[in-house]
Amino acid sequence: MVAFSGATEPLKLMKTLLICHEDEPLNHLALSRWLASFSELSGVVVLNEGGGRMRQRVKREVKRVGYLRFLDVLAFRLYYRLFLAAGDRAWEEAKLTELLDRYPPVPDSTPVITSKSPNTKSVKAFVEEAQPDIIIARCKTLLRERIFTLAKDGTFVMHPGICPEYRNAHGCFWALAEDDLDKVGMTLLKIDKGVDTGPVYGYYSYPYDEVSESHIVIQNRVVLDNLDELASKLEEIHAGRAETLPTAGRESATWGQPWLSAYLRWKAKARKRSM
Repeated sequence: MVAFSGATEPLKLMKTLLICHEDEPLNHLALSRWLASFSELSGVVVLNEGGGRMRQRVKREVKRVGYLRFLDVLAFRLYYRLFLAAGDRAWEEAKLTELLDRYPPVPDSTPVITSKSPNTKSVKAFVEEAQPDIIIARCKTLLRERIFTLAKDGTFVMHPGICPEYRNAHGCFWALAEDDLDKVGMTLLKIDKGVDTGPVYGYYSYPYDEVSESHIVIQNRVVLDNLDELASKLEEIHAGRAETLPTAGRESATWGQPWLSAYLRWKAKARKRSM
């Protein structure tokens, strides 16, 4: 007779994989540590895209808004560089230090690949070898179906915007610019063939300060201030307990790069609301 010891086999951690940009340390360095703190980080895809992708994004934005409005986009880029970028860099450095202190280093054994695109054959082979349950995509490039379907439980984005109303780029900025203050937040959604059109698993925000905080700080904080809640939700998804949220019947729109005119209107209204 074989004695039963009463011991049970320990549950295996879910396996995660991160796709991020090399020049975004809050994702590349901090979120990799965050994932490794509650899951088995089975791989990191680090993107170093070069200038070609930027030219493609410029062409898409010109096609979206036209040449005249694109001047508004360029004006904001200049304004941001002159008046906002230094403050945002200081905030990012402080937040990065905080998160690196909070989460232990990623194990040296964690596989890493560097690529110009997340959709290459080499990245596909890397992800297949890693066998993740969940992929977290923190990148600007749309993933092809042959990549986002590789994870057992799905590939997820933490989109800075409430979907379906604020899909595509800079959703927090446009919600603020449109005075849609109840929809300044982040959407956890599963990637499908569309642009931020997949099943929604949660909305997250925080008590933002629209007067003193930039849109970059806000769109980062809607993610980084909710990491504990996001970890719990990803574990629920992996365990099959998470339910999706209904979005049918709501307006849906895609947005692009910030305009200086929209930024100045938003900040003027924000200052008036604070009085």
